[in-house]
Amino acid sequence: MLLVSPACRGVYLQTIDSKPIDFSAKASYAICFQIPRSTPIRKCSMMLVCFNKKPTQQSSFKKRHVSTQNVDLPPILPKNKKKPYPVPFKQIQEEGRKDKKLAEMGIEKHLDPPKNGLLVPNLVPVAYQVIDNWKLLIKGLAQLLHVVPVFACSECGAVHVANAGHNIKDCNGPTNSQRRGSHSWVKGTINDILIPVDSYHMYDPFGRRIKHETRFDYERIPAIVVLCIQAGVEIPEYPCRRRTQPIRMLGKRVIDRGGYVREPDKPQASSSLLSPIAELDTLGACERYPPPTPEDIPKIAQETMDAYEKVRLGVTKLMKKFTVKACGYCSEVHVGPWGHSVKLCGEFKHQWRDGKHGWQDALVDEVFPPNYVWHVRDLNGNPLTGNLRRFYGKAPALVEIGMHSGARVPNRYKAMMRLDIIVPDSEEADMVA
Repeated sequence: MLLVSPACRGVYLQTIDSKPIDFSAKASYAICFQIPRSTPIRKCSMMLVCFNKKPTQQSSFKKRHVSTQNVDLPPILPKNKKKPYPVPFKQIQEEGRKDKKLAEMGIEKHLDPPKNGLLVPNLVPVAYQVIDNWKLLIKGLAQLLHVVPVFACSECGAVHVANAGHNIKDCNGPTNSQRRGSHSWVKGTINDILIPVDSYHMYDPFGRRIKHETRFDYERIPAIVVLCIQAGVEIPEYPCRRRTQPIRMLGKRVIDRGGYVREPDKPQASSSLLSPIAELDTLGACERYPPPTPEDIPKIAQETMDAYEKVRLGVTKLMKKFTVKACGYCSEVHVGPWGHSVKLCGEFKHQWRDGKHGWQDALVDEVFPPNYVWHVRDLNGNPLTGNLRRFYGKAPALVEIGMHSGARVPNRYKAMMRLDIIVPDSEEADMVA
């Protein structure tokens, strides 16, 4: 802030080093001078003092990336609130105002592939890579479950990888008060590791919306498979319309979608567990694949770990271009430009919405949930206790299974697993600062 008296007459501001003053910088300048009218001074040399100006950073300085030692555990979102928007709500409102203004002027909305119904050629190989690694992931995990013990709580979604369940009382099931927060452990399955996230498969994602009365006319398959099909993967049992002309939209209204096309007759799907379609689903995976030999366990574990990382990376690339919607209250996911109208949401304040879902842009963790579990260093060790939980780390369930099977842990999971922390005994926990 520069204070100049109106009594000043013909005064020039100049710093000591004769450099210009940058008043646009975020700094506070406190200079106050006053020259009487009778003073015949035409030039005044002065020093400009800056109190809280931040030092300028040199352009040649590069910040060195330092890997974090430990990171916070993933937060658990409350069920009595709506999920936060991935995109700021003000940005969504601003984009809506722009689309409305263009629609009032009669200007069509500009759409790039795949928003206009056309395929993106460079994403077709990515979709095929995701679907191949998805099959390998299911096969490898089903084989490892014959070797690594997994327990799941029958009341909540907790999973634990060890020879026995842990003693941490954090169950949030319907009858947790009767058990004082203790879990009710049962033998885990592949669906406890790879949480099934299904979505409706539509021949034309830009066609008519799925209504509550017509929901049984559409088949539900894994959302990752639906995403790959819309990205260009050809599966005869699940055909998808391939457009040659882009759709046209005026605001939120589709003015040209190329007409409604009837879905072609698809071949009869085989109900056998050994059919190609069965490889895309986790149903009956442990029965399809036999236990591995002890010599092949490390190799299968590493292949499964690599497939998990490739699937996650590929889904991230596809979701940057293709629209995937998720309910802000429940776990429902829909792959398409807009959500469906099925009234099956039973979460927070579903009565106010008549069971309709609150659609918003989906995250990768909603389409491909990591399902974090407590990290155990020794499968045969003592069960984890609640008073030492601040010393324990977490990791995705598949990463935990792969590590105990002989696979290398990716670097991005090591900080959350807290591998460098020595877990004290129960008597020593009170002495730790």
